[in-house]
Amino acid sequence: MRIVLLGAPGSGKGTQAKLMVEKLNIPHISTGDLLRGAIAAKTELGLAAKEVMDRGDLVSDEIVLGMLKDRVTQDDAENGFILDGFPRNVAQAEMLENLLSELDMALDHALLIQVDPDEVVARIAKRAEIEGRTDDTEEVVRNRLNVYAQQTAPVADFYQEQDIVTEILGKGSIEDVQARIQAILRF
Repeated sequence: MRIVLLGAPGSGKGTQAKLMVEKLNIPHISTGDLLRGAIAAKTELGLAAKEVMDRGDLVSDEIVLGMLKDRVTQDDAENGFILDGFPRNVAQAEMLENLLSELDMALDHALLIQVDPDEVVARIAKRAEIEGRTDDTEEVVRNRLNVYAQQTAPVADFYQEQDIVTEILGKGSIEDVQARIQAILRF
C-alpha cells in the first residue's frame, strides 16, 4: 500500500505514520529524515543538498525526488510506503506522480488529516512546552498554517481528482484517529 499523508503542521501525520508502520510493516518516509540521512551518509545527493542548505537555499525538488526514488525502490518499500512531508504543493504532486509512473507504481491513498486551526495551535504549543522549543510561538504557527493553506492544501484537490483522497477527522485521542485510519485502510 502506497500512502501520502496530508494535513496541516501539528495535525498528527508523524504520530499516525509511526502507528501505521507497526500495523502495515511498510516504511514511513519523511523527506526531512531523508535529507538528514543522505547528508550524514555523504551520498552524492546528500552532498548536493548540504551545499544548497549551507547557502541558506531550499533543496530543489529534483534532489528530493532523487532521494525519494532511491528510497522507494529499496527492498523494505516493496510492499508500499507512507510519505510524510512530500508533496508540499501541486507541482511536487505532479512530479511525484511522474516518478512513480516511471517506476511502475501508483499511490493507493492520500489521507488528509483534518484538524481545526485552533486545535493545531494548542497542540504545537503543548509540544513546544514539552520539548523546550521557543520557535513554535502562536504567531509562527499561524503563519505556517497560512502557508499550508495556500501551498499544500491544494494537493488534496489534486488527489481528489484521482479519487484517492480520504478525509480523516484528526480530533480526539491518538487512538481515535488511528482507529479512523484503520477503518478506511481496512487493516
